[in-house]
Amino acid sequence: MALISQKSFQFYSSSTPARRSILMTLSKRLSFISGRRKPQNCSSVATRMLCFRDKSQYVFCRKKHVQLWMQSLSVNETVYLCGDTESSTKSNNMWIDEQLFFKKLNSLCTSKEIFDFLSSLEVLSDTMASGALQRISEVEEDDNGLKNPEEVLENEVFRALCFQFEFESSKLSNTGLLNALQALIKLRIDPQSTLMASLLAEGEERLGKGQLTTKNLCAFGESLLELEGPSCAMLEQIVNHMQAKDIAKWSPREIVMVYKMLQVTVREGEKYQGLLNRLNSVTLTVVSQLSPKFTSIILNSLVVLQQTRAVPLVTALCKHSVKHTPYFTDDELVNVLEAFLYFGHREQIFTEALETHVPKSIFTMHPQTVSKVMQYCCQKMILSKPIFDAAAEGFISDADRFTTDQIAGYIIPFGTLNYLPPSASSLFRKLEMVLHTRLSHFQPHTLLNLLHSCVLIQRYPVNFLPKIFSPYFLQQLQGKEQIATSQLTQLFLTVTLECPFYKGPKLLPKYQVKAFFMPHGSLDVHLLKRVRAGLLYLLKKRTYFASEVSTPYFYMVVVVIKITDFFFFDTTLVLDFRIALCVDGQNRFCVNSHNLLGEEAIKQRHLQLLGYEVVQIPFFETESLQNCRKMAEYLHKKIFPHTYGLSC
Repeated sequence: MALISQKSFQFYSSSTPARRSILMTLSKRLSFISGRRKPQNCSSVATRMLCFRDKSQYVFCRKKHVQLWMQSLSVNETVYLCGDTESSTKSNNMWIDEQLFFKKLNSLCTSKEIFDFLSSLEVLSDTMASGALQRISEVEEDDNGLKNPEEVLENEVFRALCFQFEFESSKLSNTGLLNALQALIKLRIDPQSTLMASLLAEGEERLGKGQLTTKNLCAFGESLLELEGPSCAMLEQIVNHMQAKDIAKWSPREIVMVYKMLQVTVREGEKYQGLLNRLNSVTLTVVSQLSPKFTSIILNSLVVLQQTRAVPLVTALCKHSVKHTPYFTDDELVNVLEAFLYFGHREQIFTEALETHVPKSIFTMHPQTVSKVMQYCCQKMILSKPIFDAAAEGFISDADRFTTDQIAGYIIPFGTLNYLPPSASSLFRKLEMVLHTRLSHFQPHTLLNLLHSCVLIQRYPVNFLPKIFSPYFLQQLQGKEQIATSQLTQLFLTVTLECPFYKGPKLLPKYQVKAFFMPHGSLDVHLLKRVRAGLLYLLKKRTYFASEVSTPYFYMVVVVIKITDFFFFDTTLVLDFRIALCVDGQNRFCVNSHNLLGEEAIKQRHLQLLGYEVVQIPFFETESLQNCRKMAEYLHKKIFPHTYGLSC
């Protein structure tokens, strides 16, 4: 990061006789620009480089100050900074109209062009000068910092501007002061320099006197956020001033800045809740005007500020974000997804927008963004094949540069939602290569979650189980014992039932659970009651089946039918078998899908291997059954498909 330190400005000192002489010589070449007054003599204030017209009007007389100690000055190097723009059309072409100035400025694309342009001018307002600094920061700043820091920070014109802003900050307009502060922050100027200290002190003084408008307060707050971060005490003063302003008149940009300031100043529960309530109400009326950036910032602020009661605003912002999906930056999209997750919101049209955007952008999106998209799908139980297929291709191509958390973020949803993409063989071959290379880099819980998700979809990480079942690794799994031991037990049961060739270490009994923890396995009580009633109608006796049976193999079965020598519809059946009815409500399937979740799929697979005849009773097959007899007929066809129907 390039910095201008306090020492960088020492050559501006006029303390030596030689420099005072140069400044006095310079002052003789300066003149004022005014539509009604004659030029005044500036010699009395030459050492300060400033000549007043009255209390509200002033002129900065600027030379390329670097020349003060390098070589003599020439007349055509003189440039003036002026705080008064009202008489710009009466200045004998020594003044350029602000509108024309900014039109020209915005057409320039390099700092050299901007500095050349400024050198060609004779008079500038402080607003123009600060605008020039802002434009320089825009063209020179990229994701890696400044493109040419030395070229900018050592430039004569740039140093001259900094000199003026430092030593005459009290004479600047609010706009000039705050725009200059914002630009210098973006240009990575040392926050401890006398230049920055001068501007900040002046801003704080005007804040204390209540001289800043709403726009000024927001600009100052934005600078403080970037410069000093959440610990800045002045932010709270700004928020206190904002409370007295008319929120209904705020622009979207001002609304966004207040949310950002509240985000870092609210520490005392309900302290600013009144302001937040008013702000949320006003924001709701301007949602349609919000850009992708502003939409993302506000959603992120609502999450941080825990605005769970602002349901209408959250809903409106989530719907509004749909049209911005292709235009969000990676960070902005992550903020939006986190808001959807935090507030429990789900929009089908948002999913559709992601399904269009992600496959097209998978190789340019940041891995963390794709990982967040996969997390969103996983937690919302949205099986989006376009997104998952694209994520698989992205993983195969670039997994070597992913962090361990990103690797887990890509893979775990495949197991959770029980989906194998078309490129599954390449996907898991790549995963195995990555694990062989970086196994020791994974946090214990992350690695366990990752390997457990693999067995849900019948991908067996047998080469890595010795590490998982080792005493050292098991000791590291502190906290979340219920989930961790449940996953360990299921891993052990999986290799026992599905990988008989595995001869490695076993999971000791003390690390095994008595029953698996099933995060999505809660019962559909209403469906279960209907199934019980249908079974009683079908089997005639309650003794032939039991509900919610715990097995010796860690699983709980909703309904178990145990039949021996059962007299069934005039035919004596000599039977001895167990039937496990898996009554699967809507929460055991992916959203808007008949695709069973991974945890339920592995359960049914294991029950079959343990000797049960598994009969699935999915919710979507029973929704149209209107009475007990209809349910009994359905159950008869499912359980006893080779016997006659029910007798009357």
